[in-house]
Amino acid sequence: MSNPALPAARAVFEAINSGDLSAVPACVTDSFVDHGSPFPLPPGPDGYVRILTWVTRVLRLRYEIADTITTDDRIVLRAVAHGSGVAEIHGPGAVGHDYAMSTIHVYRTEGALLAEHWGVRDEVGAMVQMGVLPIPDPGALDAAAS
Repeated sequence: MSNPALPAARAVFEAINSGDLSAVPACVTDSFVDHGSPFPLPPGPDGYVRILTWVTRVLRLRYEIADTITTDDRIVLRAVAHGSGVAEIHGPGAVGHDYAMSTIHVYRTEGALLAEHWGVRDEVGAMVQMGVLPIPDPGALDAAAS
C-alpha cells in the first residue's frame, strides 16, 4: 500500500542529510505538529524547520532509512541516525565520539502532505556508545530472574 505523502517524508530525510531544509515547508501542512521535538514549537512549517535546523546544525545528524511502512494515513520510518557527541547536549566527555542511534518516525498524513510527527530515539544506547553512560551489567538479567 502506498501513501501519497511518502515522497514528502523521503524529501524531509533528504533535506536533513543534505543540510538544505528549503524543501521542508512544501512537505507539511500549515498546522503540522512535531510531537517528537524536545523543545516546544509553534505548529506549521516554521516550527518544523526550526527543530530540523537544530538537528542538522547542532546535532549534525544524518539518517539512513532501514524500513518504510505505509497505510492510508500513516508513514512509519525506521532509521539509524548517525552523529557525533556534542558537549552542550551529550556532555564534554562525548565530544568526538561517533554513535549510531536507532529511531522510529511516525507521520500522520493528509493527502500528499505530512500533518503530524512522533519520534522515538534510543538516546540511552547512543550515550552508551559515546561512553557517557556505562554498558548495562548483563548480571542484572540474572538478578531479575531470581
